[in-house]
Amino acid sequence: MASGKCDICDKRTVFGRSIQFQHGGQWERRAPKTNRPFQPNVQSKRMFLEGKWQRLNVCTRCIRTESKHAQAKGSPFPKVAAKV
Repeated sequence: MASGKCDICDKRTVFGRSIQFQHGGQWERRAPKTNRPFQPNVQSKRMFLEGKWQRLNVCTRCIRTESKHAQAKGSPFPKVAAKV
């Protein structure tokens, strides 16, 4: 299982509120509001970094972006330029 933080873009868990919609007038006052975490979709992937293969925890947005860059270059596998 991957950690809750992306090693490339530093995306991590943020906290917000879940507001349950209730039908009827002036529902803002009656709707229950609960705190909840919003977690990024982080996967454990092997990537070519600084001349060697490394296992990184990467969010799916970064995986998608890296595969687009690799496809534009014509590379057979995604590479990461630098660890931020």
